[in-house]
Amino acid sequence: MDFAPKDHFLTLMNLSEHQAQELVANALKGADDGELFLESKIQESLVLEDGRLTTSSYSNSQGYGLRRVEGAFAALVHGNDLNPFSIRAAAKDLKAVSTGEGARTFAAHPGSHAPSLYAPIDPLAAPTLESKIALLQEIDRTLRARDLRIKQVTVSMTAERQGILIVRPDGPLLDDVRPLVRLNIRLILEANGRREEGYAGAGGRYSYDHLMTQWPALADEALRQADVMLQADAAPVGQMPVILSNGWSGVLLHEAVGHGLEGDFNRRGTSAFSGLIGQQVAAKGVTVIDDGTLADRRGSLTIDDEGTASHRTVLIEDGVLKGYMQDRLNARLME
Repeated sequence: MDFAPKDHFLTLMNLSEHQAQELVANALKGADDGELFLESKIQESLVLEDGRLTTSSYSNSQGYGLRRVEGAFAALVHGNDLNPFSIRAAAKDLKAVSTGEGARTFAAHPGSHAPSLYAPIDPLAAPTLESKIALLQEIDRTLRARDLRIKQVTVSMTAERQGILIVRPDGPLLDDVRPLVRLNIRLILEANGRREEGYAGAGGRYSYDHLMTQWPALADEALRQADVMLQADAAPVGQMPVILSNGWSGVLLHEAVGHGLEGDFNRRGTSAFSGLIGQQVAAKGVTVIDDGTLADRRGSLTIDDEGTASHRTVLIEDGVLKGYMQDRLNARLME
Protein backbone atom coordinates (compact mmCIF):
# COMPACT_ATOMS: atom_id res chain seq x y z
CA MET A 1 0.00 0.00 0.00
CA ASP A 2 1.47 3.35 -1.04
CA PHE A 3 1.77 6.09 1.57
CA ALA A 4 1.65 9.70 0.33
CA PRO A 5 2.79 12.01 3.18
CA LYS A 6 1.57 15.20 1.51
CA ASP A 7 -1.99 13.94 0.99
CA HIS A 8 -2.02 12.19 4.38
CA PHE A 9 -1.05 15.21 6.48
CA LEU A 10 -3.00 17.85 4.57
CA THR A 11 -6.11 15.69 4.92
CA LEU A 12 -5.51 15.22 8.66
CA MET A 13 -5.05 18.96 9.16
CA ASN A 14 -7.97 19.76 6.83
CA LEU A 15 -5.80 22.31 5.03
CA SER A 16 -4.90 23.01 1.44
CA GLU A 17 -1.23 23.33 0.51
CA HIS A 18 -1.58 27.11 0.34
CA GLN A 19 -3.31 27.27 3.73
CA ALA A 20 -0.57 25.17 5.32
CA GLN A 21 2.11 27.48 3.93
CA GLU A 22 0.20 30.53 5.09
CA LEU A 23 -0.06 29.09 8.61
CA VAL A 24 3.70 28.49 8.71
CA ALA A 25 4.44 31.94 7.23
CA ASN A 26 2.49 33.60 10.06
CA ALA A 27 4.28 31.46 12.66
CA LEU A 28 7.72 32.33 11.30
CA LYS A 29 7.24 36.02 10.56
CA GLY A 30 10.47 37.84 11.47
CA ALA A 31 12.49 34.62 11.76
CA ASP A 32 15.66 33.63 9.90
CA ASP A 33 14.61 30.06 9.24
CA GLY A 34 12.25 27.31 10.33
CA GLU A 35 9.62 24.88 9.18
CA LEU A 36 6.69 22.72 10.15
CA PHE A 37 7.88 19.11 10.29
CA LEU A 38 5.22 16.39 10.23
CA GLU A 39 5.96 12.71 10.81
CA SER A 40 4.07 9.43 10.72
CA LYS A 41 5.89 6.26 11.77
CA ILE A 42 4.85 2.62 12.03
CA GLN A 43 7.18 -0.04 13.44
CA GLU A 44 7.15 -3.76 14.10
CA SER A 45 9.50 -6.18 15.84
CA LEU A 46 9.55 -9.99 15.90
CA VAL A 47 11.93 -12.05 18.06
CA LEU A 48 12.23 -15.85 17.99
CA GLU A 49 14.22 -17.48 20.79
CA ASP A 50 14.89 -21.22 20.73
CA GLY A 51 12.02 -21.87 18.37
CA ARG A 52 9.45 -19.79 20.26
CA LEU A 53 8.13 -16.36 19.36
CA THR A 54 8.93 -14.28 22.45
CA THR A 55 8.29 -10.78 21.10
CA SER A 56 5.74 -9.45 18.64
CA SER A 57 5.22 -5.71 18.81
CA TYR A 58 3.68 -3.03 16.62
CA SER A 59 3.49 0.73 17.11
CA ASN A 60 1.92 3.60 15.19
CA SER A 61 2.71 7.21 16.04
CA GLN A 62 2.56 10.62 14.43
CA GLY A 63 3.10 14.24 15.36
CA TYR A 64 4.58 17.58 14.40
CA GLY A 65 7.39 19.93 15.29
CA LEU A 66 7.28 23.66 14.55
CA ARG A 67 10.73 25.26 14.59
CA ARG A 68 11.68 28.95 14.62
CA VAL A 69 15.28 30.09 14.15
CA GLU A 70 16.51 33.60 14.99
CA GLY A 71 20.24 34.24 14.88
CA ALA A 72 21.87 31.47 16.93
CA PHE A 73 18.62 30.82 18.80
CA ALA A 74 16.28 27.97 17.84
CA ALA A 75 12.94 27.22 19.50
CA LEU A 76 10.78 24.15 18.91
CA VAL A 77 7.22 23.33 19.86
CA HIS A 78 5.95 19.82 19.22
CA GLY A 79 2.83 17.75 19.71
CA ASN A 80 0.73 14.96 18.24
CA ASP A 81 -2.59 16.77 17.75
CA LEU A 82 -2.55 17.38 14.02
CA ASN A 83 -5.13 20.09 13.56
CA PRO A 84 -4.61 23.74 12.58
CA PHE A 85 -5.83 25.03 15.96
CA SER A 86 -3.08 23.15 17.83
CA ILE A 87 -0.44 24.29 15.36
CA ARG A 88 -1.59 27.91 15.58
CA ALA A 89 -1.36 27.65 19.37
CA ALA A 90 2.16 26.27 18.97
CA ALA A 91 3.00 29.25 16.76
CA LYS A 92 1.91 31.64 19.52
CA ASP A 93 4.18 29.82 21.97
CA LEU A 94 7.09 30.25 19.56
CA LYS A 95 6.44 33.96 19.13
CA ALA A 96 6.30 34.34 22.91
CA VAL A 97 9.96 33.30 23.17
CA SER A 98 11.09 35.25 20.12
CA THR A 99 14.36 37.13 20.68
CA GLY A 100 13.64 39.79 18.08
CA GLU A 101 17.17 39.24 16.76
CA GLY A 102 16.26 37.73 13.43
CA ALA A 103 17.90 39.13 10.30
CA ARG A 104 14.45 39.37 8.70
CA THR A 105 15.87 37.63 5.62
CA PHE A 106 14.44 34.15 5.56
CA ALA A 107 16.83 31.32 4.62
CA ALA A 108 16.47 30.10 1.06
CA HIS A 109 14.29 27.09 0.35
CA PRO A 110 16.45 23.93 0.11
CA GLY A 111 15.24 23.38 -3.45
CA SER A 112 13.19 20.89 -5.38
CA HIS A 113 12.94 17.29 -4.30
CA ALA A 114 16.22 15.39 -4.60
CA PRO A 115 16.47 12.09 -6.52
CA SER A 116 15.19 9.33 -4.24
CA LEU A 117 17.82 7.01 -2.72
CA TYR A 118 15.26 4.26 -1.96
CA ALA A 119 11.81 3.14 -3.00
CA PRO A 120 8.87 4.82 -1.20
CA ILE A 121 7.47 1.54 0.13
CA ASP A 122 5.87 0.23 3.30
CA PRO A 123 7.97 -2.82 4.28
CA LEU A 124 5.42 -3.84 6.93
CA ALA A 125 2.75 -4.46 4.30
CA ALA A 126 4.25 -7.70 2.96
CA PRO A 127 4.81 -10.54 3.48
CA THR A 128 2.16 -11.59 5.98
CA LEU A 129 2.87 -11.93 9.68
CA GLU A 130 2.55 -15.71 9.37
CA SER A 131 5.20 -15.74 6.61
CA LYS A 132 7.60 -13.68 8.70
CA ILE A 133 7.24 -15.99 11.68
CA ALA A 134 7.66 -19.02 9.40
CA LEU A 135 10.93 -17.54 8.09
CA LEU A 136 12.29 -17.05 11.62
CA GLN A 137 11.38 -20.66 12.44
CA GLU A 138 13.04 -21.91 9.23
CA ILE A 139 16.28 -20.10 10.12
CA ASP A 140 16.21 -21.65 13.61
CA ARG A 141 15.59 -25.18 12.27
CA THR A 142 18.21 -24.88 9.53
CA LEU A 143 20.93 -23.79 11.93
CA ARG A 144 20.20 -26.52 14.48
CA ALA A 145 20.22 -29.19 11.77
CA ARG A 146 23.60 -28.01 10.53
CA ASP A 147 25.50 -28.17 13.83
CA LEU A 148 24.60 -30.18 16.92
CA ARG A 149 26.84 -27.94 19.03
CA ILE A 150 24.28 -25.14 18.81
CA LYS A 151 22.70 -24.53 22.21
CA GLN A 152 20.79 -21.33 21.57
CA VAL A 153 19.45 -19.44 18.55
CA THR A 154 17.86 -15.98 18.59
CA VAL A 155 16.51 -14.53 15.35
CA SER A 156 14.84 -11.13 15.06
CA MET A 157 13.26 -9.03 12.33
CA THR A 158 12.38 -5.35 12.58
CA ALA A 159 10.84 -2.91 10.15
CA GLU A 160 9.62 0.66 10.06
CA ARG A 161 8.05 3.06 7.61
CA GLN A 162 8.59 6.73 8.34
CA GLY A 163 6.71 9.30 6.32
CA ILE A 164 7.57 13.00 6.65
CA LEU A 165 6.28 16.29 5.26
CA ILE A 166 8.14 19.59 5.55
CA VAL A 167 6.14 22.80 5.16
CA ARG A 168 7.98 26.07 4.59
CA PRO A 169 6.48 29.45 3.72
CA ASP A 170 8.72 30.05 0.71
CA GLY A 171 8.45 27.12 -1.65
CA PRO A 172 7.01 23.70 -2.47
CA LEU A 173 6.23 21.17 0.24
CA LEU A 174 8.85 18.45 0.65
CA ASP A 175 8.03 14.86 1.57
CA ASP A 176 9.79 11.54 1.94
CA VAL A 177 8.87 7.93 2.67
CA ARG A 178 11.70 6.13 4.49
CA PRO A 179 11.54 2.32 4.70
CA LEU A 180 13.93 0.42 6.97
CA VAL A 181 14.28 -3.32 7.70
CA ARG A 182 16.77 -5.48 9.57
CA LEU A 183 17.39 -9.19 10.24
CA ASN A 184 19.64 -10.35 13.12
CA ILE A 185 20.89 -13.87 13.83
CA ARG A 186 22.63 -14.71 17.10
CA LEU A 187 23.66 -18.19 18.24
CA ILE A 188 25.71 -19.95 20.90
CA LEU A 189 27.92 -22.98 20.28
CA GLU A 190 29.12 -25.29 23.05
CA ALA A 191 32.01 -27.76 22.92
CA ASN A 192 34.24 -29.24 25.63
CA GLY A 193 32.57 -27.17 28.31
CA ARG A 194 33.15 -23.90 26.46
CA ARG A 195 30.52 -21.62 24.99
CA GLU A 196 31.01 -18.96 22.34
CA GLU A 197 28.67 -16.60 20.49
CA GLY A 198 28.33 -15.74 16.82
CA TYR A 199 26.33 -12.89 15.35
CA ALA A 200 25.43 -11.57 11.90
CA GLY A 201 22.86 -9.07 10.71
CA ALA A 202 21.89 -7.02 7.70
CA GLY A 203 19.38 -4.39 6.76
CA GLY A 204 18.71 -1.26 4.79
CA ARG A 205 16.08 0.90 3.18
CA TYR A 206 14.29 -1.74 1.17
CA SER A 207 11.59 -4.40 1.55
CA TYR A 208 11.67 -7.67 3.47
CA ASP A 209 12.03 -9.49 0.13
CA HIS A 210 15.74 -8.70 0.06
CA LEU A 211 16.27 -10.26 3.49
CA MET A 212 14.34 -13.37 2.47
CA THR A 213 17.17 -14.28 0.08
CA GLN A 214 20.02 -12.93 2.21
CA TRP A 215 19.51 -14.91 5.40
CA PRO A 216 21.48 -18.09 4.44
CA ALA A 217 24.67 -16.02 4.12
CA LEU A 218 23.98 -14.40 7.49
CA ALA A 219 23.41 -17.79 9.11
CA ASP A 220 26.73 -19.01 7.67
CA GLU A 221 28.54 -15.99 9.08
CA ALA A 222 27.05 -16.29 12.57
CA LEU A 223 28.00 -19.98 12.68
CA ARG A 224 31.50 -19.27 11.35
CA GLN A 225 32.16 -16.61 13.99
CA ALA A 226 31.12 -18.86 16.86
CA ASP A 227 33.17 -21.76 15.48
CA VAL A 228 36.29 -19.58 15.15
CA MET A 229 35.87 -18.35 18.72
CA LEU A 230 35.61 -21.92 20.01
CA GLN A 231 38.95 -22.74 18.42
CA ALA A 232 40.69 -19.48 19.28
CA ASP A 233 43.40 -19.14 21.88
CA ALA A 234 43.00 -16.60 24.65
CA ALA A 235 44.15 -13.14 23.58
CA PRO A 236 47.53 -12.10 25.00
CA VAL A 237 47.78 -9.11 27.33
CA GLY A 238 49.52 -5.84 26.51
CA GLN A 239 49.44 -3.35 23.66
CA MET A 240 48.97 -4.57 20.11
CA PRO A 241 47.74 -3.27 16.74
CA VAL A 242 43.98 -3.27 16.23
CA ILE A 243 42.54 -3.61 12.72
CA LEU A 244 38.96 -2.46 12.18
CA SER A 245 36.83 -3.83 9.39
CA ASN A 246 34.23 -1.76 7.53
CA GLY A 247 30.63 -1.40 8.67
CA TRP A 248 29.84 -0.89 12.35
CA SER A 249 33.46 -0.02 13.13
CA GLY A 250 32.51 3.36 11.70
CA VAL A 251 30.67 3.99 14.97
CA LEU A 252 34.05 4.17 16.73
CA LEU A 253 35.24 6.74 14.20
CA HIS A 254 32.03 8.69 14.66
CA GLU A 255 32.41 8.83 18.44
CA ALA A 256 36.14 9.60 18.35
CA VAL A 257 36.13 12.15 15.52
CA GLY A 258 32.65 12.69 14.10
CA HIS A 259 31.16 14.71 16.95
CA GLY A 260 34.17 17.00 16.90
CA LEU A 261 33.53 17.69 13.21
CA GLU A 262 29.95 18.89 13.77
CA GLY A 263 29.48 22.53 12.86
CA ASP A 264 27.94 23.80 16.08
CA PHE A 265 30.89 22.71 18.24
CA ASN A 266 33.31 24.39 15.85
CA ARG A 267 31.28 27.57 15.64
CA ARG A 268 31.40 27.83 19.43
CA GLY A 269 35.09 26.95 19.52
CA THR A 270 34.58 23.95 21.78
CA SER A 271 35.90 21.30 19.36
CA ALA A 272 39.50 20.13 19.07
CA PHE A 273 39.12 20.84 15.34
CA SER A 274 37.99 24.48 15.71
CA GLY A 275 39.87 26.83 13.39
CA LEU A 276 41.94 24.06 11.81
CA ILE A 277 40.48 24.01 8.28
CA GLY A 278 43.35 23.36 5.85
CA GLN A 279 45.66 22.00 8.53
CA GLN A 280 47.01 18.50 9.12
CA VAL A 281 44.85 16.82 11.78
CA ALA A 282 45.49 13.14 10.99
CA ALA A 283 48.20 10.96 9.49
CA LYS A 284 48.73 11.21 5.74
CA GLY A 285 46.64 8.65 3.93
CA VAL A 286 43.68 9.13 6.29
CA THR A 287 40.51 10.31 4.53
CA VAL A 288 37.15 10.65 6.31
CA ILE A 289 33.96 11.09 4.27
CA ASP A 290 30.40 11.59 5.49
CA ASP A 291 28.31 10.11 2.69
CA GLY A 292 24.53 10.09 2.99
CA THR A 293 23.93 9.36 -0.70
CA LEU A 294 24.48 5.58 -0.89
CA ALA A 295 21.32 4.02 -2.31
CA ASP A 296 19.26 1.78 -0.01
CA ARG A 297 21.72 2.11 2.88
CA ARG A 298 20.59 2.50 6.48
CA GLY A 299 22.47 5.78 6.96
CA SER A 300 21.25 7.45 3.77
CA LEU A 301 18.38 9.91 3.45
CA THR A 302 16.97 11.45 0.29
CA ILE A 303 16.41 14.65 2.26
CA ASP A 304 17.23 15.41 5.88
CA ASP A 305 14.71 16.70 8.41
CA GLU A 306 15.30 20.29 7.23
CA GLY A 307 14.51 19.29 3.65
CA THR A 308 18.10 19.54 2.42
CA ALA A 309 19.25 16.86 -0.01
CA SER A 310 21.90 14.52 1.40
CA HIS A 311 25.48 15.12 0.30
CA ARG A 312 28.84 13.37 0.13
CA THR A 313 31.06 15.56 2.32
CA VAL A 314 34.83 15.13 2.51
CA LEU A 315 35.78 16.01 6.10
CA ILE A 316 39.43 14.95 6.18
CA GLU A 317 41.48 14.28 3.04
CA ASP A 318 44.94 12.74 3.23
CA GLY A 319 45.09 13.90 6.84
CA VAL A 320 44.08 17.51 6.11
CA LEU A 321 40.87 18.96 7.59
CA LYS A 322 38.60 20.04 4.73
CA GLY A 323 35.28 20.87 6.34
CA TYR A 324 32.59 20.24 8.94
CA MET A 325 29.16 18.63 9.00
CA GLN A 326 26.62 21.44 8.97
CA ASP A 327 22.97 22.14 9.42
CA ARG A 328 21.56 25.31 7.89
CA LEU A 329 21.80 27.35 11.09
CA ASN A 330 25.51 26.75 11.65
CA ALA A 331 26.35 26.95 7.95
CA ARG A 332 24.78 30.41 7.84
CA LEU A 333 26.48 31.64 11.04
CA MET A 334 29.91 30.37 9.94
CA GLU A 335 29.85 31.97 6.49
